[in-house]
Amino acid sequence: MDQSSFFSRHVGLSEVDQGKMLDLLGISQMEDFISSVVPANILDKTNNSQYLQDSCDEKKALEEIALIANENRASRSLIGLGYYGTSLPALVKRHILENPCWYTAYTPYQAEISQGRLEALFHFQTLISELTGLPIANASLLDEATAAAEAMSLSYVVNKKSQAKRFLVDKEVLPQTLAVLTTRAKPLGIILEVIDPQKFNLNKDVFGLLLQLPGKNGHLWDPTEVIAKVHEIGGLATVSIDPLAQVLIEPVASFGADIAVGSAQRFGVPMGYGGPHAAFFATKEVFKRQVPGRLVGQSIDNEGQQALRLALQTREQHIRRDKATSNICTAQVLLAVLAVFYAIYHGPSGLKLIAQRIVELRLKLESYLEELGYPFQKIDRFDTVEVYCSKAPQVHQLAYSKGFNLRILPLGSSIKNAKGFGITFDELTTEDELLRLHEILADACGKKILKQSINPDINSYLMKDIPLRKSDWLEQPVFNIYRNETELLRYINRLVTRDFSLVHGMIPLGSCTMKLNGTAELLPISWKQFADIHPFAPKDQAQGYKQLISDLSNWLGDLTGFQGVSLQPNAGSQGEFAGLLVIQAWHQSRGESHRNVCLIPTSAHGTNPASAVMAGLKVVPISCDQKGNVDIEDLKNKAADYSDKLSSLMVTYPSTHGVFEPQIREICEIVHKNGGQVYLDGANLNAQVGLCRPGSYGADVCHLNLHKTFCIPHGGGGPGVGPIAVAAHLTPFLPSHPLLDCGGHSAIGPVSSAPYGSACILPISWMYIRMMGAENLRKASSIAMLSANYIAKRLEPYYSVLFKGVNGLVAHECILDLRPIKDSTGIEVDDIAKRLMDYGFHAPTVSWPVAGTLMVEPTESESLIELNRFCDAMIAIRLEIQEIELGISDRKNNPLSRAPHTLKTVTADKWDRPYSRTTAAFPMEDQFKTKFWPSVSRIDNAFGDRNLVCSCASLEDLSNN
Repeated sequence: MDQSSFFSRHVGLSEVDQGKMLDLLGISQMEDFISSVVPANILDKTNNSQYLQDSCDEKKALEEIALIANENRASRSLIGLGYYGTSLPALVKRHILENPCWYTAYTPYQAEISQGRLEALFHFQTLISELTGLPIANASLLDEATAAAEAMSLSYVVNKKSQAKRFLVDKEVLPQTLAVLTTRAKPLGIILEVIDPQKFNLNKDVFGLLLQLPGKNGHLWDPTEVIAKVHEIGGLATVSIDPLAQVLIEPVASFGADIAVGSAQRFGVPMGYGGPHAAFFATKEVFKRQVPGRLVGQSIDNEGQQALRLALQTREQHIRRDKATSNICTAQVLLAVLAVFYAIYHGPSGLKLIAQRIVELRLKLESYLEELGYPFQKIDRFDTVEVYCSKAPQVHQLAYSKGFNLRILPLGSSIKNAKGFGITFDELTTEDELLRLHEILADACGKKILKQSINPDINSYLMKDIPLRKSDWLEQPVFNIYRNETELLRYINRLVTRDFSLVHGMIPLGSCTMKLNGTAELLPISWKQFADIHPFAPKDQAQGYKQLISDLSNWLGDLTGFQGVSLQPNAGSQGEFAGLLVIQAWHQSRGESHRNVCLIPTSAHGTNPASAVMAGLKVVPISCDQKGNVDIEDLKNKAADYSDKLSSLMVTYPSTHGVFEPQIREICEIVHKNGGQVYLDGANLNAQVGLCRPGSYGADVCHLNLHKTFCIPHGGGGPGVGPIAVAAHLTPFLPSHPLLDCGGHSAIGPVSSAPYGSACILPISWMYIRMMGAENLRKASSIAMLSANYIAKRLEPYYSVLFKGVNGLVAHECILDLRPIKDSTGIEVDDIAKRLMDYGFHAPTVSWPVAGTLMVEPTESESLIELNRFCDAMIAIRLEIQEIELGISDRKNNPLSRAPHTLKTVTADKWDRPYSRTTAAFPMEDQFKTKFWPSVSRIDNAFGDRNLVCSCASLEDLSNN
C-alpha cells in the first residue's frame, strides 16, 4: 500500500492486517470474501465508471478544487431574503468549526459522554427562547423553510379534530418558504392561501397562519390584532422571525405567537450558497410533545447531579413510525453551536449594537434615496429597503460593475427586465460601503451627491409601529461573563473535555457510519470563494459551484447506477420525502394519481414510514423472516392485494439487519410487476459503493447520506446532506426552486430553502471521492465489511450474532443479541452500553432494529488495534456478566448496573461497592494512560421528562434559589 496516498490514510487496515482478518474468517483472498457476502447477481466485478477519475493525493485534489473555487466570485451580496453577510469570530472558527472534537462527534444519544455538546445546545435553546419569549425551543432544525413547514404540520395536527384545511400565509413571506410550504401542503390536502395580513377574512376552515416579521420587504409591524383573530377561531399563529431584528423588538410571544421559527444564519454562519444553517423552532409549553426534531432537557444522574440529555424521546420516529408527527430525526448541531457561541462572544449588548448599527445605516440609506428622488414606501423597517422605479436596470448594472449584488425586483426577473431593486444591510455593512452605494444611486439617476454625511437620531426613528424590547434579556451568566478571549477559550475547551468523539476512539454505531473525516476534505469549506456566495447571486458568480455540483452529480450517478441526481435535500429524511414525491409525480404524469400505498418492511428505518405519511401515502407493513430478510411471500401477497393502488416499496439495502438480502432483484421485480416503484434507503450504502449499483439491480430512487458514506462529518448530530439519485424516467421530476433554475422540466416543488441544500459542505464529499477514485472506493467498502465480519467472528463465542447472510457472513454491520443475558442476569442492553463508557468506547446502536440488541458498524477507517481493543472490551464485559451468572457478583450492585463511573465517584471518600475502584474506572490496562472520563453518572431520563427544563435559568431565577 502506497503510504503517501490518501487511501492509505483513510483506511485503517494494512494489507497484512487484512490478511490476518481474512485468515480468521477462513478465506484466502479479498475478492473471495466479497463474493461470499454480496449476492452474485448484483455484484459488479467490472467497476467501470464514466465520470470517476483515478485516485490522487491531497495536494493535487486541493489544487484542483482551488481552481473550481476560483470560478466563484464572492461579490458583496445585499440581496437578503434569509441570507446575510456575517463575521464568525476567529476564536469560534478555530476552536469549534475547525476542531475535530466538535465536528466528529455523534448525536448525543449516550448523554453521559456528550455533556459538552448538550450544554452548548442547551444554551442555543436558551438563546432562542429569550429571543422569542416562548418557553420551549428545540436544538435546531434543517432550515427556515422546513421549520415553517413543521410549524404548519404541528398546527394541522393540533387542530385535526376541527377538520380545518386552510393555512394562511403572509404575502411577505420569503419566496423559498412559500415554495416549501406548497410542496409540503399538497400531499396532505392542506390548502394554502396567500393573504395580506392587514386585509383578510377568517372562517372556521382555517387552522393556522404564518407571518413573516420583518417581511421580505423589510416591513416591521405589530401583529397582535391579527394573531388574536386567528386565536378566536381556534387556529395557531406562527411567526417567522429574523433573530437580529428580534434583538430590538419585543419578543413575538408578547404579540400572542404560538410558534416562532427562523434561521440563526446571521449569527456568525457564512451564507455558503445556501447552507448549512441552523433553523430554530420555539413554541408554548402545551405543544412540547409535538415539537419536531430534538429537544435537550435537564435531568439528574443517579448521584443527584444535574445532567443534560435528549428529552421526550418517545417522539423518535423509530418508536412512533407512521404515527410520528415529523420525519425529521436530525438537527444542525454544529451550526447551532457556532451560532450560540457567536451570541456568547458578543453578549446581549454586542448583539444590540450590531442590530442598531444596521438600522442606523438603513436610515441613512433612506435619507440618500429621498435626496436623490427615488420613490419608496415610508414604513417601519429593519434592514431592507425596496424601491420600484424606471432606473432599476441602471442601478443594478452599476452596482454589479462595482462589486455589489442587489435584490432584483420583481423576484426572479433579470437585471434587464428589473422594475425595482432592494438593498439589505447586515453585520458587514460599513459607512464606506454606504458611501459607495450612495455614489451608485446618484450615478444611475444622473445626479450629484449633496449630503456626504447624515446622523439620524436612532431613538427617534428606530420603529414606531411595533413595540421595542424594554426589559433586559439574555441575562444568564454564560452570555455575559466571557468577554475575555482567554476565559471563552477555556470554557470551550471545558466543554470539549466532556464529549466523546472520534478523536478519543471508535464510535461503532450500526447504520450511522462514523468514518474518518479527513482534514484535507474539510479545508475548502471555509474558503471565501465557497463560504461567502449568496444562493441567489448571479449565475456567473457561482460557476465554481456549478462545476462542483455537476462533478458530484455525475460521480454519485456513476456509483449508484442512476441517471439523475438532486443535491437539494439537506438530510436523509428530506431525501426520503423528496424521493417519494418524485415517484408520486411520475405516477400522476401517467394518470395514476390514485396510487397511494407504500409497502415498508418492518425492519425499515423509522423515518421511512414517517416520510411516507408526509408524502400522502398509506403505509402497509411487510413482514421479515427469521433471518431478517423481507418475507417474499408476504410481499407478493400484499403487492398483489394492492396492485391497483401500489405506489412504492421502501427498502433499506443492505438491510437494517446487516445482511445483503439475496432476493433483492426479485423484490424489485415484484413491485414493478404490480405497478409500483422501488425506493432504496441508502443509509447503508457504505457496503455498496464500488461493489454494486442500486440502479442496476432494480431500484428507481435512492437517497445517499453524504454525512455517512461520503465523509461529511456528523457534527454531533448535523449537518447532513441527503441527495437523491433517480432512474432516467424520474429525472424530469427532480425538485425545483422558485429563484434558481434547477430540477427537471416537470419538477416537484423544493424540499429545502436553498436550491442546492447544504452546498457549502459539498466540497468535503468532492474531495473524498476525488482522492479515493473508483478503485479505492471499492476497496473501502470491502474493508468496511471485512471489519464488521472480523468483529462478528471474534465476538461470536461470547455474544450471539442475530442475523447472517447465506454464507454465514454479515455485511457492513452485525447485530449482537443480548436478550439471553437479560434473561439469565437481569442485565439490560443499556447496562452494557454504559459500561462501555468505562472502557473508553461510545456504545453501538442500542435496541434497534431489534429491542435488546447492539448493532455494531466499525467502518473502513478503524485500525486492527482499535478493532481488537473494542472486541477485548466486549469480551471483558461478557466475563463480568458471567460473574453475575455464577453468583460471584451481585445482581444489583455490580460494575455494569452502576456504570458509568465518573472521576468524582471513584475518588470519593466513601466507596460502597463490592468491586474495586480500579475495576470500576480502569478495567483495561491501557486506560491508565488514555482514560476518557464520563462527566456524569447514569442519567434519569424519566425524571427529566416529568420535570422538563429545556433552557438555562435567568439571573432572577438563580437569585430566587
